[in-house]
Amino acid sequence: MYLIEGTPGTGKTTLGLGFLLSGAAAGASCLYITLAETEVELRAVGASHGWSLDSLHLFEMVPADGFSEDQEQTLLHPSEVELGETVRSIMAKVDELRPARVVLDSLSELRLLAQSPIRYRRQILALKHFFSTRECTVLFLDDKGASGSDLQLHSIAHGVISLDQTLASFGAQRRRLHVVKMRGLAFRGGYHDFEIERGGLRVYPRLVASEHDTADNAAAITTGSPELDALLGGGLVPGTATLLTGPAGVGKTTTSIQCMVAALERGENAAYFLFDERMPTLMVRSKALGMDLQPYLTSGQLLMRAIDPAEMSPGEFAASVRSAVESHGARIVVIDSLNAYLQSMPNEQFLVLQMHEMLTYLGQKGVASLLILGLHGVTGDVRSDVDLSYLSDTVVQLRYFEAHGEVRQAISVIKTRTARHERTIREFQISEDGLQLGEPLRQFQGVLTGVPTFLGEGRNLMAAQPDGELPNG
Repeated sequence: MYLIEGTPGTGKTTLGLGFLLSGAAAGASCLYITLAETEVELRAVGASHGWSLDSLHLFEMVPADGFSEDQEQTLLHPSEVELGETVRSIMAKVDELRPARVVLDSLSELRLLAQSPIRYRRQILALKHFFSTRECTVLFLDDKGASGSDLQLHSIAHGVISLDQTLASFGAQRRRLHVVKMRGLAFRGGYHDFEIERGGLRVYPRLVASEHDTADNAAAITTGSPELDALLGGGLVPGTATLLTGPAGVGKTTTSIQCMVAALERGENAAYFLFDERMPTLMVRSKALGMDLQPYLTSGQLLMRAIDPAEMSPGEFAASVRSAVESHGARIVVIDSLNAYLQSMPNEQFLVLQMHEMLTYLGQKGVASLLILGLHGVTGDVRSDVDLSYLSDTVVQLRYFEAHGEVRQAISVIKTRTARHERTIREFQISEDGLQLGEPLRQFQGVLTGVPTFLGEGRNLMAAQPDGELPNG
């Protein structure tokens, strides 16, 4: 006996029907007992999922003639007559059909008929004993009609699954479930996001990195730029996370795309999760910078998804990343950007916990991950929504700086855990040939304060781009 509890609209009926249909597909006899919904309503639910319920036995406990005047009685309390009749009818139907799977929808009707917790518990115990002697697995659906948590019912059931539905101030509702108990089984605790789709429930189990094997260490891979490789101490190391931080428009996306294109040119698969920018805009801009992504999309080598954080739950996103690695074979994963991903989280703490688990998983799979984090402001006191630098193996800082009346861009590596990186600051430019880095610049002041100022001579700077310079990424 298993209890499925949740408020109306969380998917209990869909879960129950899916449970019975999977049993019917295996040749088992399955029975759906409804105390509230009609058979017509059940068939309409099945039709909305593309299901035919002809293989199931549907038993409607409220016949059409049950509302006539001669069916009413006022002499005895309903719990003394109607509850007993209802339970006996259920038992008679089970004895008649001998089903292997049963769904009883819902316990709230029995609770109302009982009118007493003692009588209600006694009837549930009687049903549990009856079903156990008939060798059938039963799902009891409950809409949480009781005040608070029905702990008595939890103690009786072999397993309890709770379905929740929350509504944010903006965006679609979020559904999640958690397993309260499951006797004799080691289950995965915590909340798991799920969606009601055509064809049933799609559950996204919470990602647990420790359950996955660890890949062997691999040699560093090139970013497509020898200068950037030198800055990183040899390039990107598979199994590490690289965080690119900087204000808007400084070139974070272009840098990550160049690293990804270098992997694609080596024949590796890649996945790009786009939160901020529209995909057509990114495609046009990348092509103008000499990095055409369309051939890789067409061949299936590149998996690119534009994600709306208001519509996708964190669990679904984690499942998408896992599918990209395990099904698509992605060896490099780009998340652009964490700022928008943060908006899908209830608060900053959950983002850090989720990213810790995801980055650990990607690291154990030997995947090189690139994370983009936009900062507020352009110069001065530049801040971020959340600090993820301690989770990253490499932190690349991109900044604007002023030199001789011009705004230029500088790139530096703050830390790497895998190599001895270059501790200099290099100027870079974005042209139709992609990312171009200059020689190390040492005449800087105030880099760590957020306002880098170049004090050297102009001959140390990169030559200006010709007219018609492309916009920065």
